[in-house]
Amino acid sequence: MKTMTVGEFKAQFSTVLDQMIKNGKPIAISYGKKKEKIAALVPYGQIAPKAARVLEPMKGRARCIIREDFSMTDDQFLQA
Repeated sequence: MKTMTVGEFKAQFSTVLDQMIKNGKPIAISYGKKKEKIAALVPYGQIAPKAARVLEPMKGRARCIIREDFSMTDDQFLQA
């Protein structure tokens, strides 16, 4: 993984994005005198999608019935 300082990253932002698109590798960003790695720019395709929430624990235990004539404004909801 390539590492760049914040200043280098800011100065070459467009070039860095182009390189990342071409090679698909993440880039680490370092900061401060010690050049500690504080962040990484990762291609969007490498981000794992979040799993869908499962509502199974309440299946068969709870139900919700909303009457057809029910209405409530946003203000009423916020004040309730």
